[in-house]
Amino acid sequence: MKTIANTNLNEQVIRPTFARSNLKTRIVHLGFGAFHRAHQALFTNEMLEKINSDWGICEVNLFGGEDLIEQLRAQDHLYTVAEKGAESTDVKLIASVTESLHPTLDGKAAVLAKMTEEQVAIVSMTITEKGYCADPATGRLDKNNGLIIADLANPQDPSSAIGYIVEALRQRREKGIQPFTVMSCDNVQENGHVARAAVLDFANLVDVELASWIEANVTFPCTMVDRIVPAATEETLTEIAELVGVEDLCGIACEPFRQWVIEDNFVAGRPDWNVAGAEFVSDVVPFEEMKLRMLNGSHSFLAYLGFLGGYAHISDTMTNDDYRTAAFDMMMKAQAPTLNMPEGTDLEAYATLLIERFTNPSLKHQTWQIAMDGSQKIPQRMGGSLRHHLAQGTDFKWLAMGIAGWMRYVGAVTEQGEAIDVRDPMVEQFQAIYAEHGLNVSAVKALLSIEAIFGTDLIANETFVSAVTDAYQLILDKGARAAVASL
Repeated sequence: MKTIANTNLNEQVIRPTFARSNLKTRIVHLGFGAFHRAHQALFTNEMLEKINSDWGICEVNLFGGEDLIEQLRAQDHLYTVAEKGAESTDVKLIASVTESLHPTLDGKAAVLAKMTEEQVAIVSMTITEKGYCADPATGRLDKNNGLIIADLANPQDPSSAIGYIVEALRQRREKGIQPFTVMSCDNVQENGHVARAAVLDFANLVDVELASWIEANVTFPCTMVDRIVPAATEETLTEIAELVGVEDLCGIACEPFRQWVIEDNFVAGRPDWNVAGAEFVSDVVPFEEMKLRMLNGSHSFLAYLGFLGGYAHISDTMTNDDYRTAAFDMMMKAQAPTLNMPEGTDLEAYATLLIERFTNPSLKHQTWQIAMDGSQKIPQRMGGSLRHHLAQGTDFKWLAMGIAGWMRYVGAVTEQGEAIDVRDPMVEQFQAIYAEHGLNVSAVKALLSIEAIFGTDLIANETFVSAVTDAYQLILDKGARAAVASL
């Protein structure tokens, strides 16, 4: 079979000119998913193009994705990214990946051995919110998580990302090797702090001295990542094959926009990603909150109410003026007032750019894909803003509608009576609630009582409960489109 590793590519493909033979595996990345391929690996590739550097990446999938790792190897660890604008598409060949591993293919020991190699300076992650095995309500390690229970019983044979990191750090300490930086690249508020809390909580349960050493010697920089990267579909891969001139099963399509803001806090050096457009700062939190609330919050709003309204993609929702207006108002009236940004930040320009990005018809970003794992996302994307408005006595109707849309979505039945494939770590709890209540407004209080999502304060706030109850009833009575129009 012809692959991008052994055949001529179409002329339009932008090829790297740096010498791959100079690269060393200095980054081990957990989670070779769509986003990482189009973001951190691409930034690294573009940095290598601009300066003489040896920072290569070893890709690791801990759960599933064996086929993708095998395919990547068959392609000599090369793949393509298609940056699809409304008017034109740029296709780039990415060559920053040096190796790949998978515990099912290579064994857990091989993954740990790679993480303990002396030249590895960063272990980075795109493992989604649930990969941190943290309780969303407290931000601490969830000791009742099945993976964590298993890893604590046998810490030297880990399965979770947290377990792998702690065991690799234990081995490095034992061998007298300098520790690595742990860098989260997930859409998790203060992601470095979440990673640090989970790692230290786990380490304290394994070995208190090890935990003290990690606390003193390992850094966990926060990062803010932004790029819309839909999951690859057969349609995407067919289009990439046409653009590239050969099949690329690791290829990915994304929007042209990209942003990466990184807390400059690395214990063993770091790549100069800034030459490729990343920004190193002392405090990522304001940028993180801006993105989580304005982009991700409105994305979730559009995902639940868009899916229920019959829209398959985010760009489809933007063809409806009611959804377009509601999304902009969600950003500017519900989310922007809750932010504390550096002076000179133009939030209206940011919101306008987001609407433009959502409208890009070249990106087939599925509402169903964004709707996944809502229990992990809503606390960060809407919880902080809600509490701000409740404390100030200001209008939060867009947030109430977004939460009501999520509640109706996890009812697992479309407005046409068809089943919804709800993907969420807490799906069994939702099923139990709906088995008892059916699609009835009485389900609202039961869902709001899930402490891991809403804490204990929101269910006690009558203003909030009433607003969500009314929004849910409106969606039941009139449908999602009319409910959005009512805003």
